[in-house]
Amino acid sequence: MPSRPSKNLKTFSNPNPKRPYEIRFECPEFTCLCPMTGQPDFATLHIRYVPKDLCLELKALKLYLWSYRNEGAFHEAVTNRILDDLVAASKPRFMEILADFYVRGGIHTTVKVRHGKEPEAV
Repeated sequence: MPSRPSKNLKTFSNPNPKRPYEIRFECPEFTCLCPMTGQPDFATLHIRYVPKDLCLELKALKLYLWSYRNEGAFHEAVTNRILDDLVAASKPRFMEILADFYVRGGIHTTVKVRHGKEPEAV
């Protein structure tokens, strides 16, 4: 059966919960819809986080991001919502999302959101 979009984020136990280390994801195929025009917005999401007890499972993350494809959302709102959902699922020490939206109407938009304090030496 083919995969389908899902808001169900999954995690797994951090194999080294006592050691702070950074995980980075680059998601160049994020899409949502402009709530004003209904036209597609495209972005590359740069996600980096320092896990605590849980790590994000990649297939679930892919299906979660895919679930926004037909949803209307302002850039600022969708970036903050994604951060909130990822933090709720994984409870990291630190997480940052940089959403780099493609040029639309001559304007290039980036939105950066953070949770927690960034560790000094990771």
